[in-house]
Amino acid sequence: MKKLFTKDRENRKSVKQLELKHFILKQISINSNFLKTVRWNAIYQLSDFDKQGSKTVLSNRCVKTINKKTFHKFTNFSRTVFLKLVKSGQISGLRKSSW
Repeated sequence: MKKLFTKDRENRKSVKQLELKHFILKQISINSNFLKTVRWNAIYQLSDFDKQGSKTVLSNRCVKTINKKTFHKFTNFSRTVFLKLVKSGQISGLRKSSW
């Protein structure tokens, strides 16, 4: 379990760094104020980027259980953990409703 947390943290850190690099190269390739050779080099470097630096590689996981199937994107918890927290009253302003 600890291994998945560290692996996920490392993946997110590398994606963040590569995303910044990708953004800079993209802006250089679009900007017409740079020389043509500089823009072509930026486009060439963009084509060499691997898919590991993509956001789609990351998967959202629950903070407590590392479950990724029932992940709730607004709370970073899985559905079951979120319901337990609401029932116990640890999340203020929310309670389980029934009608």
